[in-house]
Amino acid sequence: MLRTTAGKLATAMRGSLGVTSTRVVAVRCLHGTEESAEEFDKRYEKYFAREGIDGWEVRKGMNDLLGMDLVPSPKIIESGLRACRRVNDIALAIRWLEGCKDKCGDQQATLYPYLLEKITPTLKELGVPTIEELGYDKPELALKSVFDM
Repeated sequence: MLRTTAGKLATAMRGSLGVTSTRVVAVRCLHGTEESAEEFDKRYEKYFAREGIDGWEVRKGMNDLLGMDLVPSPKIIESGLRACRRVNDIALAIRWLEGCKDKCGDQQATLYPYLLEKITPTLKELGVPTIEELGYDKPELALKSVFDM
């Protein structure tokens, strides 16, 4: 009898104190307005086109973009390549191309040639070779995939 009375008393106390251990409260917060694709592109183009940008900031912008669930547009890729040229880092430019190619995922056969077609004039202008021109698309010591055997 003492056990049931103590249980009922604890339940009553919990309700009066406002403890919500058994209930889940969902809170939705809307932080500003949603950004359109054009605004998103312009924001990153402006980020990479800043005058005093250094190598760390270029890497941060590229890392942020590659961490998102999207394939960067050709305008953003070109802007990133120009930023790599301004900081004189060809290795970063090639890594940026590799990351963009990787972001194409299972649509790589269609998306990556489209991206290359759009950014080829910029690559030629800046003197940046593609991954295929360097031979990085097929590693020399790579083993054949077990799924292809």
